[in-house]
Amino acid sequence: MFINSADNELKTLLKQTRTIAIVGLSDKPERDSHKVAKYLQDKGYKIIPVNPKLDAVLGEKAYRKVSEIPEQVDIINVFRRSIDTPPVVEDSLSKKPQAIWLQLGIKNDAAAKLAKDNQITIIMDRCLKIDHAKLLK
Repeated sequence: MFINSADNELKTLLKQTRTIAIVGLSDKPERDSHKVAKYLQDKGYKIIPVNPKLDAVLGEKAYRKVSEIPEQVDIINVFRRSIDTPPVVEDSLSKKPQAIWLQLGIKNDAAAKLAKDNQITIIMDRCLKIDHAKLLK
């Protein structure tokens, strides 16, 4: 059975993080992915949009896939359907992120196993914005 990291571990992760890739980031301000990205950007994180349909979001260049990002990424925040997460994790392995974070409602055992087998922390079914606001008051 999968258990997410304890709050103190998530707090440490968020304090150490500088760059967050957001897979499935929308350019529509009313979408949750956009709200979370804007919040994180306002808190001082560098966000990197990952969406093959967009050129840029929130003033940042967008990439088609995580593996195309030319710099180090600390957290990969995923806004994709649960069934679509294993290929995202597979594509993300080359970046060696500290964590892959699947947003609220997103869970996938195959994605979790793939991340863990590659020594990458995975968080599932939690909102990065909510956890940040709670843990880093």
